[in-house]
Amino acid sequence: MHGATGSGIEGVAMAEVAVFHSVLGIRRGIDDAAQRLRDTGHDVSVVDQYDGRSFDDYEIAGAFVADIGFPELMRRALDGVEGLSDGFVALGFSNGGGMATHVALHRRVSRAILCSGALPLEMLGADHWPDRVPVQIHYSDDDPFKKDGSVESVMRSVTDAGASAEYFRYPGRGHLFTDVDLVDEFDPVAAEQLWQHVDRFIG
Repeated sequence: MHGATGSGIEGVAMAEVAVFHSVLGIRRGIDDAAQRLRDTGHDVSVVDQYDGRSFDDYEIAGAFVADIGFPELMRRALDGVEGLSDGFVALGFSNGGGMATHVALHRRVSRAILCSGALPLEMLGADHWPDRVPVQIHYSDDDPFKKDGSVESVMRSVTDAGASAEYFRYPGRGHLFTDVDLVDEFDPVAAEQLWQHVDRFIG
């Protein structure tokens, strides 16, 4: 787990934020996300579930994940936040959205942010969302990895638990549209809109 202390910008309520990387590992998009949150004044920990490895290809990354196995990745996700106090924010991209969800089911978090990675609770062996923990979900309209019904399932679980569930959609088909190095996916307008929503949600 990589951590750093936020800048404590005057007037901003500082939160602890755990960031979970996508199936591609810790790339520039994750580093940029963490830095943006730090610049806003938050304490950010980036959880590295791949021991420093990263990928440029989804198929190769998927094979790597299959080799590790989801139970092990879920264990690493929880180990990565062991040192954080209750009430932190869980934020994940792609596969990291599932990891953020898993952590929120086993730790007391203040809120969860799922970027291109909404995973129905039953896939994680859970039957209910923790009480009054709000969720924010982000996807491009034509994300090729979005599963039909997944967003709706998560939102239903959250609202059934008495919490707010926000869903933001963006034009395009980029899966990781906030990663500037993914030239076929990056969308600067959508990325800025996403971060404005996240800033409000956390702040």
